[in-house]
Amino acid sequence: QVQLVESGGGLVQAGGSLRLSCAASGRAFSSYTMGWFRQAPGKEREFVAVISWSGGMLNYADSVKGRFTISRDNAENTVYLQMNSLKPEDTAVYYCGANWHGGVGASVSQYDFWGQGTQVTVSS
Repeated sequence: QVQLVESGGGLVQAGGSLRLSCAASGRAFSSYTMGWFRQAPGKEREFVAVISWSGGMLNYADSVKGRFTISRDNAENTVYLQMNSLKPEDTAVYYCGANWHGGVGASVSQYDFWGQGTQVTVSS
């Protein structure tokens, strides 16, 4: 069992930056693949970025490549999402998820645990 708590969201102007954090508690955080997803009003939850347990494998949605960076600190049980050059279309609730099964999956169904989400709003 893993409990996840996201933080770092807020209101930012287009072109600005935010850094999201996801703090995990529970057992074996370093064994989980960790992902970031987002959900805009009226839309399904979509993949943003994922990092393997060791940090050696990364994957990003095409819409955020070159702007967002995922990282993790297993000693601190935390995963981060650095978001630069933000656009209004990045506005959403951002969720982190923990995937026990490994790999760098991009499907919501592959994730076993979720946080409550943090709101990111980008104004034009």
